[in-house]
Amino acid sequence: MKKGLLLSVVASSILMAGGDLAPVAAEPVAVPVVEAPSMWDFSGQAVAYYQTADSFGETEFDLFEQEQSRANVGIQLNAIGNLGNGFGAGFQLSGLGTLGLQSDVVSNVMQMAGDNLNDAAITKAYLTWGTEGTTAKFGRQELPKSLSPFAWSEGWNVFKNTYEAALIVNTSIPDTTLVGAWVNKANTNGLPGNLNDFNRVNGSDGVYMITAQNKSVYGLTLTGSYYMATEMLGEKDLNAEDLSIVWGSAEYTNNMLTAAVQGGSVMSDAFSNDTTAFGAKVAGNINMFSAQIAFSSVDDGDMGVFNVGGVKTPLYTQMILNQDFIASDADTIVVKGIVKALGGKFIAQYGMTTMNSVSIETAKGTITAEQDYNELDLIYKTKVGENTTLLAAYVNQDVEGHDDANNVLRFWARYNF
Repeated sequence: MKKGLLLSVVASSILMAGGDLAPVAAEPVAVPVVEAPSMWDFSGQAVAYYQTADSFGETEFDLFEQEQSRANVGIQLNAIGNLGNGFGAGFQLSGLGTLGLQSDVVSNVMQMAGDNLNDAAITKAYLTWGTEGTTAKFGRQELPKSLSPFAWSEGWNVFKNTYEAALIVNTSIPDTTLVGAWVNKANTNGLPGNLNDFNRVNGSDGVYMITAQNKSVYGLTLTGSYYMATEMLGEKDLNAEDLSIVWGSAEYTNNMLTAAVQGGSVMSDAFSNDTTAFGAKVAGNINMFSAQIAFSSVDDGDMGVFNVGGVKTPLYTQMILNQDFIASDADTIVVKGIVKALGGKFIAQYGMTTMNSVSIETAKGTITAEQDYNELDLIYKTKVGENTTLLAAYVNQDVEGHDDANNVLRFWARYNF
């Protein structure tokens, strides 16, 4: 299906974005696309999603028991239209429910689309305009991680979260993509996230972002982003302070090897200490085997490295569930291996985090202490036919000071139509 004036993607490295659970091509690069579909094109997906956990052994319940389990079924419908004269439009309706599973199978849901367990939300509603070198997109939309590393649509839950934003992309300079955005609202992802609850990310001021990406040197991608949130910290008075973020990355890739570095800072005059973060990764593949090692270090600044519209981090060391442990005052190493076999991909990754302090939610309340953290993820992902994707994942979280680890099982099936 032609995607019209949507942002297209370009691939170049092995990377697992938190929750996507698969080696993917390098972070997508937004480029203008002038060609629009003929009239209207329609697509969608149907999803079944289940997760269970034993909460570090601190409850009387085990895996698969109702009190420990969450589930959803969902359907998402998309429409993309060509309005003529360079204009286009897009809409997305997301419906979420439980099929009655909350009665005797689960006790909660992964995601909601309103105030009721069975509800629907308009998760995209935007207009586009494009010329040969420029694309503009206004309204409720997804934002990709490569374009906006601190405000992007996360793919780990049933459906991706979206933003109300104004976006302009220009490719008039050879080998260079320039992006400007104003982000106003977000339906923040979480457990459970509510896709119909669009909250302002910084009052009426919103958050401004610019990104520049250059690929003049073959195999090398340089990306830099800058965010400004005026008067975000504190009440709207003379004492309110601006928040700014600088973030950049350099990635080199060829047929067998990828090497990349990333880093930046979260800054404000309201902070006693700004936050600085750094990361690096090396990945390679030979035939059916792939491997990666990644490192990140975040200092003890007053604010961590975060996604304002979700729960994940932009760090190379992001795994399925380690975001709360790596985002601030922590050093992390993650090793990952991938094998293509039995019609799918087997993924194993292990992360080791050394930190000075962490706060986690347990069945007995919030625990804050100086703790190290280890996580093991075992994942199998496969396609059945052309339209159906299945995933099964096991997560083991080991936090220093706990007698028991937290075990999590996650299963989902997606059918695209």
